[in-house]
Amino acid sequence: MGEVSSEEFGRLVEPMRQELHAHCYRMLGSAHDADDAVQNALLRAWRGLPRFEGRSTLRTWLYTVATRACLDLIAARGRRALPVDLGPASAHVVLDGNDPLADVDWLGPYPDAETSYEQREAVELAFVAACQHLPGNQRAVLLLFEVLGYSAAEIATMMETSATSVNSALARARRLIREKVPARTQQQTVRALGDTRLRSVVDGFADAFEKRDTDALIALLTEDVTWSMPPLPHWYSGRATVAEFAGLVPMGLCPSWRTVVTSANGQPAVACYVGGDAAGPHTPWSINVLTLRGDRVAEITSFLDGGHFACFGLPGSLP
Repeated sequence: MGEVSSEEFGRLVEPMRQELHAHCYRMLGSAHDADDAVQNALLRAWRGLPRFEGRSTLRTWLYTVATRACLDLIAARGRRALPVDLGPASAHVVLDGNDPLADVDWLGPYPDAETSYEQREAVELAFVAACQHLPGNQRAVLLLFEVLGYSAAEIATMMETSATSVNSALARARRLIREKVPARTQQQTVRALGDTRLRSVVDGFADAFEKRDTDALIALLTEDVTWSMPPLPHWYSGRATVAEFAGLVPMGLCPSWRTVVTSANGQPAVACYVGGDAAGPHTPWSINVLTLRGDRVAEITSFLDGGHFACFGLPGSLP
């Protein structure tokens, strides 16, 4: 490839930027880390253009560089976690001593930008969270093979190893994924549910918050529902404990709510804004990603960092 300006290179790779970003998110579990990885990878790729001899496609070369950038970040920062990774569920609601843990690298939500069924499956919370339990090389091999469709031989070239090593890493990664990821994906659940019933469940969740109606919220949940709130370490399991938490905290201590229905990680989500009263401004509080089983909510993962809202194109406040 001849000499290419940074502007020309930018135009060349722009159609692939979003898919590279999604790959980096799967690797890293953070949209913010994915921003850093993509920026780093594209800079490396542009500087390395003189060494690109066209022995692979540009897309494969960019994925090679992006994967290596992610592996460097994984080595430096470790893996991302959810509260369920830190210990068992709390038997009772914890109000004191449930401060945010700043020394944990938390898994973050991902705004839906891809449209294909397969790509939405590959950013579902359960899958991305499970990938975080894999060593970096196994994570890379799994994603390159299962999600992006590269062969073992191609991955061996990309990662500068042997096909035998790739197949061994892939086998180990698949075993862990089978243990941690439900057989039925959220895409399958949502399609079986249908648009009308799905909208009813999600709107019901949002409406219960705005009306501060604990009973209406609990009616939408499975008996074994879990509710976690990164960066808070404590999480809750079972309708009774979740009902206690809902009644005491979001429906009790928080005076007023506004909501926006959205989607995250290929799943339905509700963004919640909290206000001091119904008339005052409401500021970003949480993006609640809902994991469904049938027509009930089986998991609520509430990402409490208001900094996530900008990534989703959500307003900075509501009236």
